Amino acid sequence: MGSLTETNPSHWVVTGPATDFPPFDPGDPGGASGAGGAEQADVAVVGAGIVGLTTAVLLTRAGRRVVVLEAGRVASGVTGYTTAKITSLQGLIYSQLVKSFGEDGARTYAEANQAAIEQIAVLAAELGIDCDFERLPNFTYTEDAAQVDDVRREAELAARLGLPASFTTDTDLPFAVAGAVRVEDQAQFHPRKYCVGLAEWLAGQGTAVHELTRVLDVDEDAGGCRIETEHGELRAAHAVLATHLPMVDPAGFFARTHPERSYALTATLDGPAPAAMYLSAGSPTRSVRPIVAGGNRVLVGGEGHKVGQDPNTEERYATLEAWARQRFAVVDVEHRWSAQDYVSIDLVPYVGPLVKGRARRHVATGFRKWGMSNGTAAAAVIADRILGRDNPWAALYDSTRLKPGAGAKEFVKENLNVAKRFIGDRLAALRPPEADALAPGEACIAEVDGEKLAAYRDRDGALHAVSARCTHLGCLVTWNTAERSWDCPCHGSRFDPDGRVLQGPAVRDLDR
Repeated sequence: MGSLTETNPSHWVVTGPATDFPPFDPGDPGGASGAGGAEQADVAVVGAGIVGLTTAVLLTRAGRRVVVLEAGRVASGVTGYTTAKITSLQGLIYSQLVKSFGEDGARTYAEANQAAIEQIAVLAAELGIDCDFERLPNFTYTEDAAQVDDVRREAELAARLGLPASFTTDTDLPFAVAGAVRVEDQAQFHPRKYCVGLAEWLAGQGTAVHELTRVLDVDEDAGGCRIETEHGELRAAHAVLATHLPMVDPAGFFARTHPERSYALTATLDGPAPAAMYLSAGSPTRSVRPIVAGGNRVLVGGEGHKVGQDPNTEERYATLEAWARQRFAVVDVEHRWSAQDYVSIDLVPYVGPLVKGRARRHVATGFRKWGMSNGTAAAAVIADRILGRDNPWAALYDSTRLKPGAGAKEFVKENLNVAKRFIGDRLAALRPPEADALAPGEACIAEVDGEKLAAYRDRDGALHAVSARCTHLGCLVTWNTAERSWDCPCHGSRFDPDGRVLQGPAVRDLDR
């Protein structure tokens, strides 16, 4: 689920190809329809981002009948708004993973992410997808001398785990660093070109790809899965919920993850852009990569925060641009955008069965903003699970894992934060402002006849008013000043000013 018409579309959305796959039609024999309780597909994949499409490709190549269902357009959600680094170097992650999963677990994580780089390279080459894929080194750097020992230890640990990692002070950034982890032979690409290429290949193989088809529910029984869409139902032996946080969540993934929003921009420089990918080890986080190596355009990212918990998100863009102009010879800033992802309590994604002991619904969530590599690895785990094959990463990524101690503190902290928003926002809104007093471009939570309303006056002066209660679990939404959307501070659902769902886990629009 996502939108190509965000207030601030990403570079990938603006420069990517258009798609026009048909919506699902239960009466169309060529569109995976069937009669009564008859199984219409081996696998229904919900979500046409990198996880869903990669899973669909792997299963189609294995001879399974697959149907892909997407609420928006291909790669119109988080995949279309990423920084698009494909790397096993993700900050100082391995030092953290060793504490929770031991060296064997950290090594498995490194192997899964390294294998994902190769999987993307192979699919792009074998399927003939022109997606600007290129190999580059990736760095995690610090400018703080006090953090050098941590960075050095991370480099040594990453090398011990099998990554092509080393410690260095030599980079091509236009400012000095105190130290950095360098990992060779990582990659970057154009994620929307890649995903559209996967979708077009699937369609060419006879696999049904359906856009503009919102899935409302997915039930599982002994005979398979019933997938309810806004256009009708279909049945499949298996269903894959590749929608970030699943819209069907009996296992409570919303309580084991939290949503974070991050910001990015692209800029033309007076001179060459850095020829490698970079991420700062400290805070605030800064991410840097060339749009294409050897060019003069750079992508800068950072300024992350919890979804719905920043009163003026426009300042995030201003801060990021100020940093870019301070550090680089910026001629012009072309595109600005933001995206959100879910962070698991122990930093490893949840991949596997939606519910423990049930075999037909599968989930992948909690990618911690590293979905290009982790999402590709997740697709392999799910495909192998459906095909009945062992997967070397399945135990680490296990969606049903409950490790006492690993992430327990984060679990308590994040759920206390949700409770605070759920209760505190209601108390703060006891004396809401008057919607009639809103100036063009302003929004507020107002009250009419005892009901909380989310009110926004657009730039033309028209007033838009919808229910302020998120249709997921009833939290009060907050206004996102930069994207002009209503965002849920509890679990990350997003809605446009007229209440239409932009991003789940909510599947129902806000009441008008």
